Amino acid sequence: MDYAALAEEYYTLVGKKDAEGISQYLHDDVEWLGPLAKLKGKEAVVEATSNFMKAFKSLKIRAKFESDDQAMIVYDTDIPGIADNFPGTALVDFREGLIVRIELFYDGSLFLKKKEEIFQ
Repeated sequence: MDYAALAEEYYTLVGKKDAEGISQYLHDDVEWLGPLAKLKGKEAVVEATSNFMKAFKSLKIRAKFESDDQAMIVYDTDIPGIADNFPGTALVDFREGLIVRIELFYDGSLFLKKKEEIFQ
């Protein structure tokens, strides 16, 4: 299975702010780990991602990589009031063709003022 392509499809939908679309890629027990929060379950991940979608203007994928059942996506986001071309990386784990874990790597200090909006 082409996990890099699946991860790219997922993040393309994030960039298009398609909260309903991302849901189909997530396992019911998906885990989401980032510098500011840890979430478990599809509903919590979709809600936080939806809130993040409201915070950014654009998301552009720069690169994708794959190894075994994992993919890595490198992206830039324009977030008004926070940063332009803000870099982020997501390590995405798959099981049975669905995302079971997303681990984000970014400078969380820039998001402290938006933390409550995103992770309610």
